[in-house]
This record gives sequence, C-alpha cells and structure tokens, in this order.
Amino acid sequence: MSTDISWLIGGPQGSGVESAANIFSRACAAMGYNIFGKREYYSNIKGEHSYFVVRVSDREVRSSVNDVSVMVAFDAETIFRHYDEIAKDGAIICDSDIAQVKIDEVHTIDAPYKARLLKQLELNNKKPIVSELLEIAKDKGVKIYTVSFKTILANLADEMNNPRLKGMVRMYNVLAVSFSLGLLKMPPQTILESIDMIFAKKKAIADINKSAATYAYNYASAKFTDCAQLLKPVQKQSDMILVQGYQGTALGKMACGCRFQSYYPITPASDESVFLESNEILEVKDNRPGSTLVIQTEDEISAMGMMIGSALTGTRSSTSTSGPGFSLMAEALGWAGINEVPIVITLYQRSGPSTGLPTRHGQDDLLFAINAGHGEFPRIVYASGDVEESFYDTARCFNYADMYQLPVIHMMDKFLASSVLTCKKFDTNKITINRGKLLEKIDNGDYRRFELTDDNISPRSKLGLENGIFWNTGDESDEKGHITEDPVLRVQMMDKRLAKLSHILKTVPDEEQVVSFGTAETCIVSWGSPKGPILDALEMLQKENIKIGFIQIKMIHPFPVQYMKFLLKDVKTIIDIEANQTGQLGQVLKQNLERGPDYYILKYTGRAMTSTEIYDSLKNIIEKKAQERQVLTHGA
Repeated sequence: MSTDISWLIGGPQGSGVESAANIFSRACAAMGYNIFGKREYYSNIKGEHSYFVVRVSDREVRSSVNDVSVMVAFDAETIFRHYDEIAKDGAIICDSDIAQVKIDEVHTIDAPYKARLLKQLELNNKKPIVSELLEIAKDKGVKIYTVSFKTILANLADEMNNPRLKGMVRMYNVLAVSFSLGLLKMPPQTILESIDMIFAKKKAIADINKSAATYAYNYASAKFTDCAQLLKPVQKQSDMILVQGYQGTALGKMACGCRFQSYYPITPASDESVFLESNEILEVKDNRPGSTLVIQTEDEISAMGMMIGSALTGTRSSTSTSGPGFSLMAEALGWAGINEVPIVITLYQRSGPSTGLPTRHGQDDLLFAINAGHGEFPRIVYASGDVEESFYDTARCFNYADMYQLPVIHMMDKFLASSVLTCKKFDTNKITINRGKLLEKIDNGDYRRFELTDDNISPRSKLGLENGIFWNTGDESDEKGHITEDPVLRVQMMDKRLAKLSHILKTVPDEEQVVSFGTAETCIVSWGSPKGPILDALEMLQKENIKIGFIQIKMIHPFPVQYMKFLLKDVKTIIDIEANQTGQLGQVLKQNLERGPDYYILKYTGRAMTSTEIYDSLKNIIEKKAQERQVLTHGA
C-alpha cells in the first residue's frame, strides 16, 4: 500500500512555522520520500496567521491536496481556520492550553472569515471555542492528541537544569515537528540530522533544539497511539534533492553564466536575489573563479537601467521582480527593445492589481508581460511550469536573449517561489551557452551595430571593444545608432526588429515552445505553475479510465500558432486552467487561433490550486455538470 500523507503546521507569523516545515521536510526527504510543500502567509512581519502544508509520498507528487492527514497547532487560530480540513482517520496534535480559547480572543482573525465561521458553527449547534471545534473534528473520525507545550518545555528545562528554556516559546515549532514524527513513528535520528542541517552555523541553538526534539519525540511515541498514519523509511533515489522554489532560477543563472543581477526588494522575487547574494563567489570549471555581482538598487527603474548597462558590456545580466516592480520597468523595457539589448527579467507574479495580495499567488501578469511598454518591439515571454523546469528554462532564456538580441521575460510566480519539493538533481551538463552574434574582435572600423542582415540579427559589439564603437539612443536610429527620422529607414528598422518574432518560431525547437503530455477529444491547455496540480489530477482520473489531454504552453509570445493548430486539430473540447480572473491565456488562444476555450477552471483567491480541486472540476466537465467557468476557492 502506498504512502501519501499531508501534514499541516500553523501558527503566528514569526513563530517559526517555516523553520518547522523545513525540518519536517528534510527529515522525510532523508528517509527517501517525495516532498511537495507550500507556504501561505500574510503580508505582515509578525503576528498574523501563517501555515505550511507538506505532502509526503513514496511516489512522485507535484501538488497539494485538499485533505490534511495530520495537523499540529500550537495556537488557537490554526484550529479555527483549519479544523474542517482534516481527513477522516486523520489526526490533530493540539496544545491543550488553548482548548478554552474563544474566537473573540483571537484578534488576528479577520471579520469576513469570522462571520462565515460563526454561521457554520451555529448550524452545527456549536460554540466558537477551540474545544468544540475539536469535537466536530472528532465526530468526523479525526483523532485528537492534546499536550501542553508549556509543560513539556518546563519539564525539559528542569531536566536540563536550564530555566531559560521555560520561556522560549519559539521552540514550540520544534516540539510540534517532534510530536508529529513521534506520532508517525519515524526514526528519531532523521529529525536530529535535519536540525543539524537547518542550524548548521548555530551549533548551540542546534544542540538545544535537538534536546527538545528528543524529549518531545519520546513523549509522543509513548503517549500518542492508534494513529492510522505511519512513516517508515523507503528506498531513497540517489539523484533526488530537496529545493526551495526560488533556487531553481537562481542556480540556473549561476550555471548559465549570468554574472550581474540588479534588484529592488519585492515579494516574492527577493528570495532569488538574496540567494544569489549568499552565493556570489562561484566555483566553475577548470578552477577558474567566477562570481555574480548582485546589486540592490534604490528602485526598480534603477534596477532595470543597471541591468541594461551591464548587458551592453557583453555581460549576461538579469533582474528579478514582481508585478508592481515590473510596472516601473516598462519604459526602460522599450529602450532595451529599440536598442536590441539582450536582457532577462525574471517575473515572479503575485495577485494584483496595485499592491493587491502582496504575499499571495496569482498568474495575473501574462497579458501585461506580452504588451508592456509603449510602441512595438519584440520580446519573448516564456513560462516555466515547475521548479525543475525553471533551472533549465533559465539557461534557455539567456540563450534566447543573446541569440535574438531582445528582452526575455521569464514568467514565474509565488506558488513556484515558495514551494519546497524534491526533484531530480539539476544537471549542469545539460546547460549549453549560446552567445549568438556577440563579437570578441572587429578588424575594420566600419562597424554597424544595427546592420540590416538577412536574418535581421546584427553582429553585436560590447562596450570597450576595439573598432566596435556604437551609439545607443531612445530615438529611432540608423545602422550605426545615430538618430534618424527618415521614413524609409524607419520602416526598415521596425521591420528588422519585429521580423525576429517569426524567426524565433522557426528556429526554436517545437518541444521548447510547447510540451504535449498527450491529446484527446477533451484537452487542457495551460501555462506555468498549474502544471503540477494538473498532472496529479490527471493521474487520479486515469485510475478511473478517464483520459484527458494536456498541452503546456511555454513560449507564449511569440505564440506558436501553427504548432498549436496541429496539436489541437482533433480536440473537440478545450479546457483553460490558470490562476487569474479573466482567463488570460484563453484570450491569447482566441487572438492567435481564432478558437477559444470551451471551459475555464480559474482560481484567483491568492492561494495555489490543489490537485483535488482540479480533479473535481474536470470530473464535473466530463459528467456534463459544469458551468463554462468554475472558480476554485480552497485554502485559508
């Protein structure tokens, strides 16, 4: 029988929920399990509700599911928000000291949710008290395990003769993980090794946490019995690694030769730049030292300008931002477009408009990325579907930028950035570097930076190259870069730049533009992070002998019209799945194929899709029970 457990931990922001989830994930990954975890948090520094869901399985998993197998809560709000998500035969580990907390005492619960919960409890004839919500879960078949976190910490303090431990509520997160692993009967050594890795540079803190973990694990192993869920070691695959979502693009930039990144802090993009900053000095082949210069600028306008300036020197250069920051970059994006500057913008989408939901997920910026900037100029908009893809796609994006001399916008999002998961070890041997027509030597003095060529791509000099003098301006220019308003030359230059779009579609391999997971009469068309939940949902449907096709579009602009027409030629029903309100990919399909989706499965709550939601929605379509639009809402 296969193992598939979903574990949830919740608590106030700043209480160590993320650290606890990382310890749990590392411990399970070390035992050979596949991991998929997602983090949800409010846009405040400390106090509001934060939670992390980690799915653990002995088979490949790419998404979360609706039902939670084990939940651990050391605050009341976690119970109030998630008590009804626990599956039958699941378990709740709860701090006994919060049992009598009333909903009115939890000031961080927002009024709309509070009103909905009170109405629901009234229908169940229950009071808004933690203990009564636990009773509802118990009636459903959930096992409740209560323990006083405060008492455990006090007993540990006495045993270690360290009275300071009594007030270290920050350690509740480690206790929570240890109670969970004790309940699941995991080998205790895994959590100790996980703590050592998390606190590798803080030995004293690691030792205290290991003592607490051992004490809590032994307590749970002895006291918590009859749990239906167990985790035993399985055979570990040697080529698997545990990664944070943003590390895919960051490591990809290191591997493909990106040596300059500018940024202004913004959620969820900042993590990538901070990771690059932490690993600026690189070891590369042939013992040659390498480094990525990372600069935090005063704003996104400066970040864009610095990146363009760096690219003009011949250096592979990038920036990383989110929607509001990208808005500020739009004017300079056009400057890079008219000057044919190869740059890569990693766009980590979140929910807008304006500040919107700054720490929440969304795929709101597809049409913005395609159309940002005034006037007409070529760009590539390329979307990764998962973290493993993002590593290799990052290298592709830099190659595209160099080969076609234009801006490339690499579409990522908050769901991908804040996921933690196991995947195959990134293989740098699969990374190729193509600098296109970048020149290293120019013999004559008649260099023309914007020379009209047969393929519309000009030989590219770099600042400081002998005989490679060129001019850049925001105005239209001649072949050398001098300003011109000549109408004939204007047409030639505009046609030169925009002809690159058709050249891209002819020269980029089809499999880099679109990934087909098989087509059928009913077929999903999607882009970006829904890929994982879709694949997991399709596996669930296949067990019921229901076949649905899936086409993942990666090259969204320029749009691969002919290849998409070929893939869809026998498809009768198209289903668009994406995380925005208007079905933006559906609009792109209509514009380019003169054929739009028949059904939409959309989510724009700011929470990521689960495979359960997609499975249910697809079943509704197959059974002819669905409206044209299905809007998903799962998630606190």
